[in-house]
Amino acid sequence: MQAVLSVSADVSFKSNKFPKYKLGPDNQILDEATVDNKGPPLKDIVAQETIQLSDQHKRLSVRDLASKFDKNLSAAAKLSNEAKLREVASLEGHVLLKKLRDALEYLRRRLVGRNKEDVEKAISMVEALAVKLTQNEGELIQEKSEVKELASFLKQATEDAKKLVNQERSFACAEIESAKAVVRKIGEALDEQERMSLSSGKQEIEEMVEEIQQARRIRLLHQPCKVMDMEHELRALRLQIQEKAAFSVKLQQELLLKKLVEDNKLSLYALEGSVSLGSVLRLQPCSEEATELSKCSIQWYRLSSQCSRRELISGANKSVYAPEPYDVGRILQVDIISNGQKSTVTIACPVQPAGGLESYVETLSRKGNSEFSVLISQMNGRNYTTRSAHLLSVGKMRIKLSKGWITKARDAYSSTSMQLCGFRGGGNLAAKSIFWQSRKGQSFVLVFESERERNAAVVLARRYALDCNVVLAGPDDQASLYLL
Repeated sequence: MQAVLSVSADVSFKSNKFPKYKLGPDNQILDEATVDNKGPPLKDIVAQETIQLSDQHKRLSVRDLASKFDKNLSAAAKLSNEAKLREVASLEGHVLLKKLRDALEYLRRRLVGRNKEDVEKAISMVEALAVKLTQNEGELIQEKSEVKELASFLKQATEDAKKLVNQERSFACAEIESAKAVVRKIGEALDEQERMSLSSGKQEIEEMVEEIQQARRIRLLHQPCKVMDMEHELRALRLQIQEKAAFSVKLQQELLLKKLVEDNKLSLYALEGSVSLGSVLRLQPCSEEATELSKCSIQWYRLSSQCSRRELISGANKSVYAPEPYDVGRILQVDIISNGQKSTVTIACPVQPAGGLESYVETLSRKGNSEFSVLISQMNGRNYTTRSAHLLSVGKMRIKLSKGWITKARDAYSSTSMQLCGFRGGGNLAAKSIFWQSRKGQSFVLVFESERERNAAVVLARRYALDCNVVLAGPDDQASLYLL
């Protein structure tokens, strides 16, 4: 048996294997049923979508309708492309069947017997396939025409939908512009109404003010003028009396001070030193007739700013006295008694505050706990031999004296026996020294490095004690006076 003629190389096959067929009655070729896993055909989908659009076009918006038409138009274009592909495949099928039939005819002429019958049977099957292919081509042509009609219909419908969309858009823009104009008019009307209400309210207020002023004028017209004149005169007299009283008090103070100064001139003693906080006042004899101070009895007093009350300063019985913060604004006076005769010396003006002390105290108070380096001069009334540095801590709740880790004394302000004041026992270091009694039976005389630190420590301690509702005073002092 000779070889079968080869098929032309320009033929393209739809699949890589020969299709399967079955023979029916009268040698009719039947296709084997194939399972389509891709779902319903595209034509059925387009038809179904078209029916749905025709059913829903009454309740769909123009924009939705246009989008539906666009989708169906793309589906129709896809269907048309598939039809073209099927037409090309049909043409290739005709070429393949013709070549197959020629090859079978060639074999039939060369074969005999049973093989020849098989070839003839194959030729009849090829002819049947050609007839069916022709039928399919007719159906494809008809389907193609229907798809073209559907595509033209959908294209026209899409154009109509786009026109409707543009028309509706123009209508919507016009309605929006008209709505904006209406809103603008309403806003202008509201603004105008607000301006009118404000102007009317302002006018009403002006009218009310004018009515009130008119009522006041009427009331004043109906009141006697003498009463008003008497009221003005009484007010002026009160002011004059207050001015005269203040001037009288000032004159009395000046006269008293002048008298005290004149008494100092007649006195046998005089005070030396600056009359300010941080300085030392020294009593000196100014006459040959004056008795030596060591043989005299001395006592210091403080007078109020009005010189109306004299308070004894307990323990201040030396010829030297250093003013403490409580003495600021007050007048100091000292009595010298010798041979039964008393001589009194008074400072010429109240004690002046130390410069910069207030700001220094404020700076320390912001820290909360201030520490000062001190030396112990006396302890429990006896001289302290060890002259080593100690640390005095002035806190908001207590005072503590320590040396390194050893605590000498520590007590809270709430202690009823605590006392604190400037040192009143005289000496060259009186302006740097304080007297502190932590509790009954325990007292110290502490010497600071400077007068400013001494005064700042006293002011801070008294301020913190006052916050604890305790008045920190010196021995035998009247605690109520510290509140003045």
